Amino acid sequence: MSTVQISASDVNKLRQQTGAGMMDCKKALTEANGDFEAAIDYLRKKGAKVAASRQDRDSNEGVVIAKTTADNKKGVVIELNCETDFVAKNNDFIAFAQQIADVAIEHAPASLEALKALSIDGVKISDLLLDQTGKIGEKIDISKYETIAAENVVAYIHGNYRLGVLVGLSHAVDGAEEAGRDVAMQIAAMNPVAIDKGDVDASTIQRELDIAKEQIRAEGKPEEMVEKIAQGKLNKFYKESTLLNQEFVKDSSKNIAQFLDGVSKGLTVTVFKRVQLGA
Repeated sequence: MSTVQISASDVNKLRQQTGAGMMDCKKALTEANGDFEAAIDYLRKKGAKVAASRQDRDSNEGVVIAKTTADNKKGVVIELNCETDFVAKNNDFIAFAQQIADVAIEHAPASLEALKALSIDGVKISDLLLDQTGKIGEKIDISKYETIAAENVVAYIHGNYRLGVLVGLSHAVDGAEEAGRDVAMQIAAMNPVAIDKGDVDASTIQRELDIAKEQIRAEGKPEEMVEKIAQGKLNKFYKESTLLNQEFVKDSSKNIAQFLDGVSKGLTVTVFKRVQLGA
């Protein structure tokens, strides 16, 4: 039996993340020794409907900015955090985030640390973050910095700077900007784990198979059928969770791969990044 003390706040946090019942959450955390990822897996194996993504976390406030270079060959997305929604909605705070993104676009730093070492008007971004912290009275910091390169990069910001997406397309064609925006909106809404089936990491595949097998056995299915049914569930996972195989939100008669091929023969997504505030 676990010796980890499970607090009421831990139970409530898991409940908020998953939508599962309080007692189920408490039991899951107890069985998982307080490990939230393992507790979510436990709930799923027991058949509980987990409402939220495994990636959900307690949200920080702030803004997410996504931008591309003028030639649409590269894109950056940053997350600038603060402590309150009041500060996040302040025009000066948003403008500061835009300045940081502009510097990232201009200099293409290789890492978040390299970005913070760059300057705005002669002052290092790391020092400006400290200055803003002192001026505003809240901790101000950049928590995420992502960049992509492709033949045609499209940037999209969703929900009042709360989520940013970069989509890299295989080639530039008439209508690519609109198509890229549609795909970016799909990514924002559906949060795919990878571009295609072959891009899903082995640990994720094994995790989904393990959960599926537990569910099937719990339903009383014969052991000789477990593997076959689990593969069927894995195929459903690919359809729901990999971008090119997802049903296109704006036209359910086709998936994303078919939608893009209809825009231009062979058009596809080569890379994407999705940054959600606090996730």
